[in-house]
Amino acid sequence: MLNNLRAALLVPEIRKRVGFVLFAFAWFIFMIHVQLPNVNQQAWQRVLQSGVFYNLLGFLSGGALQRLSVIAMGITPFINASIIMQLMTVVLPQLEELAKKGGEEGRRKIGQYTRWLTIVLAAVQATFMANTMRNSGVFYDTSLAYLLFAIVAMVSGTMFLMWLGEQISDRGIGNGVSLIIFIGIVLRYPTYVSQTYSTASQGGLSLLNLVAYIVMAIIIIISIVFLYQGQRRVPVQQARRVVGRKLFAGRSTYIPLRLNNAGVISIIFAISLLLLPQTLLQWFNRTGTSAHGPLAAVSSWLSAYFAPNTLLYNVVYFLLVVVFTFFYSSIVLNTRDVADNLKKSGSFIPGIRPGQPTVDYLNKILYRITTAAAIYLGLLAVLPSVMQQGLSVTTFYLGSTSLLIVVGVALDTINQIEARLAMRDYKGFIKR
Repeated sequence: MLNNLRAALLVPEIRKRVGFVLFAFAWFIFMIHVQLPNVNQQAWQRVLQSGVFYNLLGFLSGGALQRLSVIAMGITPFINASIIMQLMTVVLPQLEELAKKGGEEGRRKIGQYTRWLTIVLAAVQATFMANTMRNSGVFYDTSLAYLLFAIVAMVSGTMFLMWLGEQISDRGIGNGVSLIIFIGIVLRYPTYVSQTYSTASQGGLSLLNLVAYIVMAIIIIISIVFLYQGQRRVPVQQARRVVGRKLFAGRSTYIPLRLNNAGVISIIFAISLLLLPQTLLQWFNRTGTSAHGPLAAVSSWLSAYFAPNTLLYNVVYFLLVVVFTFFYSSIVLNTRDVADNLKKSGSFIPGIRPGQPTVDYLNKILYRITTAAAIYLGLLAVLPSVMQQGLSVTTFYLGSTSLLIVVGVALDTINQIEARLAMRDYKGFIKR
């Protein structure tokens, strides 16, 4: 891998693309420091400490949310819009046909729909955040004009990040949106390291616990690499073909079924569902709606028995991740379409008849590998919090979502660099 990276830097085209990615990262860091005016930072820090929703949003923004910059919402609205559009292509036949048969034009239209949906979701989220900030005393200026200004500024920041991600995809290497999320997560790690070192040097953390935490973190990262690289190869045999007077023997190939088809989406779904009731109750508390009555009882019960560190929370978290992993894997990989494509191309799985038997065989394999991936992702979701409590390491947030994103984006970028190197070598071979 290091040899490929060294070779990539020697190729002018790839070096130029890598340089553009670094330039885009610099713009992202610059935008983090472009803050909204008329903000009471002390009041904002109190809101951050009490808001569970902001904990999920903050680790993706690279510190922009903590500073309350114009890109405080990050790229989250675009991620939500992309997930919704992907689900809608399964539900709506028109979008499904556009995605399958529309070709490049169809993908362009779906991309346009995603951008418009991103604006809508960003406006809703910015309105919710700005209204919460005004009610919490974060804004010195509480006029309607300033509230609209803050909403437009945050929506514009999200649209800028979406545009920047598209530029990285076109002129850089890797998926631009994924790389923006990647740098947003990585930028938080120096702060975590500094806080952990300060705590350990002051005697608040034992050296043995710190070493154990680092070792377990390395083991988790290695296991995530195996999860992303793991696949079940289903053998496929092509039928013999007659072209003119020649008979061509069938070739043997395989269908790579990934072990983790859901990626990080199942964990994001589970976190969002778990944080929704707590976020709503906190909003009601700020408006004074739940000071008395049944909502107050529900709020006290959630605080006592369903806090993020409780056993019930972790059990429900694990089960939700497992359920959403099965759900999203069935959407990402349609075994019926795979079987139909094999039949149309004259290919078949040895020992399995085309049609419904092929679908049943693929479903059986997919169920087995998804079960293993779902259990692993469920354990990965609850393990970091258990590690932090057991080893008393509270200053270094090693979230399952951030680990999956960082490792997955890094592997995908490296694979794309290797693919471009292979393409360059192949072109050179043809010219000679």
